[in-house]
Amino acid sequence: MGNGIATGSTDIAALGARAMAMLDTLGAISDAPDNLTRLYLSPAHRRAAHQVRDWMEAAGCEAHIDAAGNVVGRYGPAEGPVLYCGSHIDTVIDAGRFDGSLGVVAAILAVEALAGEGRVLPFAIEILAFGDEENVRFPTSLSSTQAIAGGYDPRWLDVVDGDGVSLAQALREFGGDPDAVTGLARDPAQALGYLELHIEQGPVLERADLPVGVVTAIAAAWRADCVLRGQAGHAGTVPMGLRRDALSGAAEMIAAIEGIGAQHEGGVATVGRIAAVPGAVNVIPGEVRFSIDARAPGDAMLATMLAEIDAACKSIAERRGLAFTQAPFMRAPATPMAEPLQQAFAAAAHAIAGDAPLIPSGAGHDAVAMARLCPVGMLFVRCAGGISHNPAESITQADAGCAVAVLIEAIRRIAADQAAARG
Repeated sequence: MGNGIATGSTDIAALGARAMAMLDTLGAISDAPDNLTRLYLSPAHRRAAHQVRDWMEAAGCEAHIDAAGNVVGRYGPAEGPVLYCGSHIDTVIDAGRFDGSLGVVAAILAVEALAGEGRVLPFAIEILAFGDEENVRFPTSLSSTQAIAGGYDPRWLDVVDGDGVSLAQALREFGGDPDAVTGLARDPAQALGYLELHIEQGPVLERADLPVGVVTAIAAAWRADCVLRGQAGHAGTVPMGLRRDALSGAAEMIAAIEGIGAQHEGGVATVGRIAAVPGAVNVIPGEVRFSIDARAPGDAMLATMLAEIDAACKSIAERRGLAFTQAPFMRAPATPMAEPLQQAFAAAAHAIAGDAPLIPSGAGHDAVAMARLCPVGMLFVRCAGGISHNPAESITQADAGCAVAVLIEAIRRIAADQAAARG
């Protein structure tokens, strides 16, 4: 596996070509015949994990698939300080090729480049290819990342997917070990930081005509499943004034939730999933289930939004004679990026790309969980139209090469700083 790197310099074009070829390979590994769908602990996840492990080993790492289904590749000494680098290889349903996978491929190419230079680093690099960032199959919250970071909730092992398969059972079938997951937590005293390269999933870089940007913080986020219960009845015989229509109530709530998100600068609120029961054309819906996803730049704003959403939904339910319950299943605090890692990315971007704006992230990432373990830093890569979680997700080969080169240079600068600090 040639590295495309000249000693002391970076061949950006070669890096871009290599990255895109690897992403094409991962993009062809799917559980669906006609789109990219690779869920946590699925057969496609297993095939992708083995492919990534092979790449890590070829790049010079000692690599394995751990008890939680993460792929781990370590470059450098087995003991001592560690710089973590990576992203995730699971996808949403009908996904694009770059979300998550780009960060994993970039980390592998970075280690390969550094190994090709013969560079001795004052720390080990551990590449992490997480398996459960999207949380599509199971109702968890970055479970495989939390296993590394030390925040794994053992109750997640009992949750089930849409087919009734528990996470513990799926782990065993994958080749993992539910009993060993909580033992994967790394030592914070040895963790120098975590670097993640990711597509922007937004339009800022494209509008600025720049290939990369430095992330300043990840927004606070909250998710809940809601149930609204009324009374099912005949669509032709129950007068409008006597109905307890759960779907009409849900429609009013959805409009209120959207409005609350719009009223807060930088805040967003989304109902992305809804189902009515019994779901017949001539029956007044007696029950509706829907989700809420709310995000804000800071924890205080998110708390205010949630209080307003709760009050609005309860008021609508009371006025319409409906019963409303909500069950939160995810809460992530706002996660600021560490200043030294921001500076390393910014200096590297200036050297490689000329400029890189500072950008907040409205989307959640593995860095949210890793912040429990160590300082975190992220680099965004321009994506066409800001489109993500969609087959139309796209980046250019030139931008991919530039981003990997920036990651390599950032690691060099962190290594230099560490060496200087040790005298």
